[in-house]
Amino acid sequence: MQKIEPSRLASLLTELPQWRYQPERGGSITRDWVFVDFNEAFAFMTRVALLAERYDHHPEWSNVYNRVSITLTTHDAGGLSSRDLELAQRIDNL
Repeated sequence: MQKIEPSRLASLLTELPQWRYQPERGGSITRDWVFVDFNEAFAFMTRVALLAERYDHHPEWSNVYNRVSITLTTHDAGGLSSRDLELAQRIDNL
């Protein structure tokens, strides 16, 4: 998997307006969610976990009560790859 070229990145990220680009570590994207309670947050994380396993691309994430934060990057590529953008889109569609 290859890292996305910086010249293409800005236009690709317009399709993911709720994700924040972070140039650290070669690049990653992050999004935060707030749910009504822990049960809703955990149900969302379960759906994301099943999706990530299906696509063999696993997020970095954290959960505190009703908040979930997900960061996507492709370690093997040293930054963002098309797999990250595809998984972000699929997570948004949940």
